[in-house]
Amino acid sequence: MKLGFIGTGVMGQSMVGHFLASGHHVNVYNRTKSKTDKLVAKGAVWCDTPELVAAESEVVFTMVGYPADVEEVYYGEKGIFQTDVAAKYLVDFTTSTPKLAEQIYQTAKEHGAASIDAPVSGGDLGAKNGTLTIMAGGDEEAYQKVEPLFEIVGKTCHLHGSAGKGQHTKMANQIMIAGTMTGMTEMLVYADKAGLELPQVIETLSGGSAANWSLANYSPRILKEDFSPGFFVKHFIKDLGIALDEAAKMGLDLPSTALAKKMYDRLAEAGYESDGTQALIKLWWQDGKKS
Repeated sequence: MKLGFIGTGVMGQSMVGHFLASGHHVNVYNRTKSKTDKLVAKGAVWCDTPELVAAESEVVFTMVGYPADVEEVYYGEKGIFQTDVAAKYLVDFTTSTPKLAEQIYQTAKEHGAASIDAPVSGGDLGAKNGTLTIMAGGDEEAYQKVEPLFEIVGKTCHLHGSAGKGQHTKMANQIMIAGTMTGMTEMLVYADKAGLELPQVIETLSGGSAANWSLANYSPRILKEDFSPGFFVKHFIKDLGIALDEAAKMGLDLPSTALAKKMYDRLAEAGYESDGTQALIKLWWQDGKKS
């Protein structure tokens, strides 16, 4: 199948690699062209604009940073909707707003195409291992068409309802992650201050009711002083902002999520917005190093 992939960042690189390894033709575009060089060397085909990617592909995947980037990729001067997308499938992996997902769905429908909002969870490791969780919103028929492609890059894939519902599910995911990240970080700070051996504490807690993905995947990185981005601080702040905005629209107060966002805002203000989310420890440990 002729696929298109727009946005070959930390996760997109691996996802395109899986599609290529599965025998698909993949057209690629990224704002920074050099980030596609390794993929082109593996057989991907570079296109100069999102419009050209869409023109040359049956299914187009997008995975960019912010809702404004999504809007530019789809509606910009050289965007996807500048070409004939009739009978094509448009899938946005970006964590964006439900409202924008609904807008893209409607525009796609008006042009004879189908759109799925399908934000993912699992970070760089999930993308590398092909074990991402994919949360979809859109029509059942379109979902059934692209589900075999989801299974190449993901382990858990579900359709949660109409357009925008994938984004709402991702917001629920990020609300949960906010709690596990703050809990994991404060746990390490407390255990260290109490004079405990942190690797042993992590192993013990991982075998009990405190076990969670953040503990298993991010606490070892912290101990290695590895703050490379499996998921950027700046993108997590964006996600939590969307979650809080959507909660406000529904009349919900989410104090724990709001506090987590304030903590990550402080981290970004300190100059760590391009670190991975595990860099939250730097609010206590200078440069992420135990005192």
